[in-house]
Amino acid sequence: MHTVGALLRHWRHRRRISQLDLALAAGVSARHVSLVETGRSKPSAEMVLRLAEHLDVPLRERNTLLLAAGHAPRHPERPLDDGALSAARDAVARVLRAHEPYPALVFDRRWNIVLTNRAVDAFFAHVAPDLLRPPVNLVRLGLDPRGLAGMVVNVADVRATFRSRIGRQLAAAPDPELAALYRELLADDRPDDAGRSTDSDAVLPMIVRLGGRELRLFSTTTTFGTPMDITLAEVAIESYYPADDETAARLTALGTPPPDR
Repeated sequence: MHTVGALLRHWRHRRRISQLDLALAAGVSARHVSLVETGRSKPSAEMVLRLAEHLDVPLRERNTLLLAAGHAPRHPERPLDDGALSAARDAVARVLRAHEPYPALVFDRRWNIVLTNRAVDAFFAHVAPDLLRPPVNLVRLGLDPRGLAGMVVNVADVRATFRSRIGRQLAAAPDPELAALYRELLADDRPDDAGRSTDSDAVLPMIVRLGGRELRLFSTTTTFGTPMDITLAEVAIESYYPADDETAARLTALGTPPPDR
């Protein structure tokens, strides 16, 4: 097991921050940071959290730091349907419903889909049933020809965007399962990936052929601002918007219930 000093040094190197810069940001002396990293000073839980905050360490790894320093974890990890997270789950559900008739979904840190709104059903209706068995992974679903890739016209653009986003995610915080997903689906260069730009992947361009028509969509990602629960810190809402009036009209028609007979 790594010491808290070794872990803090790892995160400091990962963030490319000097001991002096970290000390100035955290309001302590550079000597104190050095003593903590070398194990000659045992930091309090508050000091661990202060240093972790300025190193932008994810909540899950902050618990690891606390445990390594001999302290109890501070950040719980509960399922989204846990009673303690009911307010947050209700808020997410309201966001999803309010986005209809446009599709939106929630995924976790490993891109497994947690929640969807009803507008997503029209797209999932054309997906192979075995791909929809939980846990449904958005990356695998998006790149499998039997999944959404069979409908996406510019799948190479989508793949490049996945590669960029997950690559940055892994650079910020290592995750063995996510790294395995990256190696499986995104690591190998493909001929149609050449020249693909992901400079503005906050807006994801996607052209989907559905019902003989092309829908032009872009997406935005929303996360919780200051979560204290690991689950909330690791989920994101992906909301898809029509990129033109024709797509908006088509999505509205798909989301309109049939008239009563």
